Amino acid sequence: MRASAASELRRLLGERAFVRGSLSRYASDATEHEGLRRSPDLVVVPGSTEEVRLVVEWAYRREVPLVPRGGGTGFSGGAVPVNGGVVVDLSRLNGVRSLDPGFWRMHVEAGTTTATVRRLARENGLYFPPDPGAAEQSQIGGNIATNAGGPHAFKYGVTGDWVMGLEAVIPPGEVISVGGAIRKDVAGYDLKSLLVGSEGTLGIITAAWLRLLPSPESALPLVAAYPGTAEGCAAIEAVLASGVVPAAIEFLEGAALAAGREAFPINLPASRFLVICECDGSADEAARTRAELREALVPGCLQLWAPNRRQEFEALWRWRDGVSLAVASQRGGKVSEDIVVPVDRLREAIESTVRIGEDYGLEACSWGHAGDGNLHSTFLVDANRRSEVERAHAAARDLHALAVALGGSISGEHGIGWLKRGRLGVQWGDRALQLHQQIKRVFDPKNLINPGKKT
Repeated sequence: MRASAASELRRLLGERAFVRGSLSRYASDATEHEGLRRSPDLVVVPGSTEEVRLVVEWAYRREVPLVPRGGGTGFSGGAVPVNGGVVVDLSRLNGVRSLDPGFWRMHVEAGTTTATVRRLARENGLYFPPDPGAAEQSQIGGNIATNAGGPHAFKYGVTGDWVMGLEAVIPPGEVISVGGAIRKDVAGYDLKSLLVGSEGTLGIITAAWLRLLPSPESALPLVAAYPGTAEGCAAIEAVLASGVVPAAIEFLEGAALAAGREAFPINLPASRFLVICECDGSADEAARTRAELREALVPGCLQLWAPNRRQEFEALWRWRDGVSLAVASQRGGKVSEDIVVPVDRLREAIESTVRIGEDYGLEACSWGHAGDGNLHSTFLVDANRRSEVERAHAAARDLHALAVALGGSISGEHGIGWLKRGRLGVQWGDRALQLHQQIKRVFDPKNLINPGKKT
């Protein structure tokens, strides 16, 4: 980037909006262990929507690529500046514009962390259900841009289901607002939902209206261990057939369970499959639902644990949040996909993940959101051995084909980003791909907003 262009941007924003010194932490996201690093030319940290607008306007005039960045917790390379240019760090846009507990809503800026949103809701007797990982670091704008999920998406849906309205800056430098403090809106095409999950390729989200719920009085987990995948998947199907509606249905199998076994809050039997459920609602409702759920989980079960103390609940979910790191630590790295299949094909997808790994000489495992059919199918690698990482990426392509063959999707919550570029054609036909590309051109005709991602 020419010095004159950078100087012009500095004059527009002022020195406070620029990151000085090393920019290395902006060269990667949570995919760094896969070797994906690209250095930005500049990093700006705008403090208002107007400053974001000035950045987009400047970039379009100068034809400089822009990469929006939230907390850098993405697993698809979506925040990596693969074409250089300017990274737009949204962390200073962390204001709470309004909080209306009586109307179950909140208006926050994009840099507000997930943990802050959930805490503010909780302090006011309310509940914001989406719970993707890394809550202290991930930001609501990034969660919306990837339509992030989490364990409680089974009952409550993903982030986009809780977005009432959005403010965003789109090329060539205009602020738009769609939706707002309203629960229904069919006045035009659903531009809000186009921006949700767009991975920062159509514009830069700067603020969002969020829908909240009264907080459930009680949330009771239930954990069941099984000898293998067949028994565990049969139990999951029994839960769904029972008519009980848990807030979450999670699973771990094989090497994923083995990686975290010693850190589990209680001693586990020699099992190969774990199901974690949670029932919520009023105290009576949660207790009744858990009792009914217990009946569905008992057949084939080696051990059933029904924790009753808050400390046990918190320990269980902390353990679940740490599974990804525990798996990665086994060999120093992992290549993980977030495929989705119909729930009745879950067993086939789990077992096929292991077989695909064997085909490439890699240990494989999976865990994830069983109720949604969303697997984190994973290949364990030594991140310092390039050949292993390359084999894992080849195995991941087989996983994409598997998901589509089973009637599913190549991504349930991490998105396409950079790592899955060009893979959408495995799932979609030619005309759907053309429409996808045309939408990008309508919003971003110069292809400067997070170029190369979501393709």
